[in-house]
Amino acid sequence: MSALAIIGGSGFGALPELEERERHQVETRYGLTSAPLIEGVLAGLPVWFLARHGAEHQVPPHRINYRANIQALADAGCRSIVALGAVGGLHPSCAPGTLCVPDQLVDYTWGRAQTFFDGELDGVDHVDFSSPYSEPLRQELLAAARANDQPLRDGGIYGVTQGPRLETAAEIRRMGRDGCDIVGMTAMPEAGLARERGIAYATLAFVVNWGAGLSEQALTMQAINAQIARCAEDIQRLLLAVAQKRAERR
Repeated sequence: MSALAIIGGSGFGALPELEERERHQVETRYGLTSAPLIEGVLAGLPVWFLARHGAEHQVPPHRINYRANIQALADAGCRSIVALGAVGGLHPSCAPGTLCVPDQLVDYTWGRAQTFFDGELDGVDHVDFSSPYSEPLRQELLAAARANDQPLRDGGIYGVTQGPRLETAAEIRRMGRDGCDIVGMTAMPEAGLARERGIAYATLAFVVNWGAGLSEQALTMQAINAQIARCAEDIQRLLLAVAQKRAERR
């Protein structure tokens, strides 16, 4: 089974269940990674872990060096990535506390280094991005959730916004008209870069708030962080189930 990497999002500056073996401060030709690349073992499976926002959540979404992060994982031999992401819910079935593996995305970001193929170091190429997520990896997550008796929403459209501010109510209404089910800030260019490097990629999203204007309650970081903490146990259980199943097949 190919090497697995886990990219930690908000609330996951570390992976508590990971038995750390070594950490690597990695500088790629695109610069430094967001945090040291951690080599360890999860439920008997060798795993790489990278905190997308840094260990102390000090890197905002629009300043993440996505190219360095994905290049470092590719150089380490990672062939599949499960990317954790805290998101807002737009669809009625995506209430706070919901775990979701989306199958599509809409990119609303701007100004980020979107590709390795910028005509400089890697020349120019055009990858097929019709289905931005790896279907086999999505199905692996869904199967692990079923075996673990955990609810996990299958599919959905992830709308990727620039951040770091949260969205306006009008922006959320537009995204709803566009068909988006959840909203976050980090799936792009991460998913596209993984595709360019031939790495299977899936987002494991956890809903931590309703989108702006969809709830009478005010949006506060205190409430969002509390929901992240509530989701963390479910995320860790699911990751352990995935690692255990992979370890059994090795």
